[in-house]
Amino acid sequence: MKKLRKTFNNELSKMHVRFAEMGMMVHEAIFRAVKAFVDHDKALAHNVIVRDQAINECENELEKMTLEVIALYQPVTADLRDVITILKASSDIERIGDHAVSMCNATIRMKGSQRIAEIEVEIAKMGDYTCSMVEHVLDAYVNRNLERAYQIAKDDRFLDAELRKIRQRCMTVMQAAPASVFSGSYYISVATYLERIGDYVTNVCEWIVFLQLGEIVELNPSSKNNL
Repeated sequence: MKKLRKTFNNELSKMHVRFAEMGMMVHEAIFRAVKAFVDHDKALAHNVIVRDQAINECENELEKMTLEVIALYQPVTADLRDVITILKASSDIERIGDHAVSMCNATIRMKGSQRIAEIEVEIAKMGDYTCSMVEHVLDAYVNRNLERAYQIAKDDRFLDAELRKIRQRCMTVMQAAPASVFSGSYYISVATYLERIGDYVTNVCEWIVFLQLGEIVELNPSSKNNL
């Protein structure tokens, strides 16, 4: 029995390490995607898109590992919650990586188009805030910090407000200058990707609550349904 427990703990440790590695890759992807967009860096955007394959492979690997652990060891209570949390949270983290790719595709398509400086300042601010949220939720997960998870979920409201602000500014600019419609539509898309990342960060916060308390909760439901 002790040997079985040791083997299970080893497998669980491997999954936690792999999840942490995936989290670092996704955080880097978001940071580089924001930088590529703000700096109009098409080459950097391409680099983020290429690297997304490694994130996808990592998520597939974690899914396989968790399902195998459940089948082989049939964990219960806290052990089962641990495994399920890795399975679910890794899916949310992978979706964050997908939104980084979407931002990079927008960067590539916008290359050479008219830019609106005041809106790009807001996009940069929103991007920095999103990167920090991703970093903080990964730290909260590793340290199983329940209080921090609740706070990070509340922080998502800033992204909701920024999205509304950027949408309104883009609509005003586009109505006044039809030539800015192409750029404005992409600014709205990128701001929406960033807001969606905040929703996935909130999902991870919910899985931290589940891991610690065994309760399935919905944090900031109005934020997720306001679009």
